[in-house]
Amino acid sequence: MEENPKILVVDDEDRIRRLVRMYLEKEDFLVEEAADGQEALGLALAADYDVILLDIMMPEMDGIEMTKELRKEKNTPIIMLTAKGEESNRVQGFEVGTDDYIVKPFSPREVVLRVKAVLRRVTSSKYNEAEKPTKNLIVFPYLTIDYDAHRVTSEGSEVSLTPKEYELLCFLAEAPDKVFSREVLLKEVWEYEFFGDLRTVDTHVKRLREKLNHVSKQAAEMIVTVWGVGYKFEVDDA
Repeated sequence: MEENPKILVVDDEDRIRRLVRMYLEKEDFLVEEAADGQEALGLALAADYDVILLDIMMPEMDGIEMTKELRKEKNTPIIMLTAKGEESNRVQGFEVGTDDYIVKPFSPREVVLRVKAVLRRVTSSKYNEAEKPTKNLIVFPYLTIDYDAHRVTSEGSEVSLTPKEYELLCFLAEAPDKVFSREVLLKEVWEYEFFGDLRTVDTHVKRLREKLNHVSKQAAEMIVTVWGVGYKFEVDDA
């Protein structure tokens, strides 16, 4: 049996931590808490959490800085909790590597659903791994995606991606040369059934390109912007 998913809830408001914890534990999640970013960083580096729910505005170290530091070592999925609904705060969170965001005040049920959605996407490859007798790869001239290992390599080097960046790359790469609008990507990759922030997609594409470009300029150029429409994964047949 797989151990129940372990969630770290980080917020300086005890009331919010207790509320979120109560709803998550009803779903049999294992929940730990931290009251500030510094404490959360120590816990997140010392243990492996399946998802981190992280507030932005906190004492000692805020959520943005904590995410920056954690991303130097780990790609643990992070859902940002913020009382600030402004676009700049959300984009700032995505730029440092968060995977999703929820704006306060929020429904605890929404938090549970978002956590489940992240877990479903991140763990699906792990659960399927034992059932695949052969390597499950998708190979392009400058890029290889190993689904079994949940790993992306380019020019012989591994590209370290967050779960959401990996999902976005896989979604585009599985339909080469097909153009997807931002709205479709929000619905299919982020599973938003409601109106989401289109800048979410733009910011993740930017980060994905930057990470690929550190290893291979050609790999980064495979993710193409189709102005006025969206994005596609372009394969050079030459």
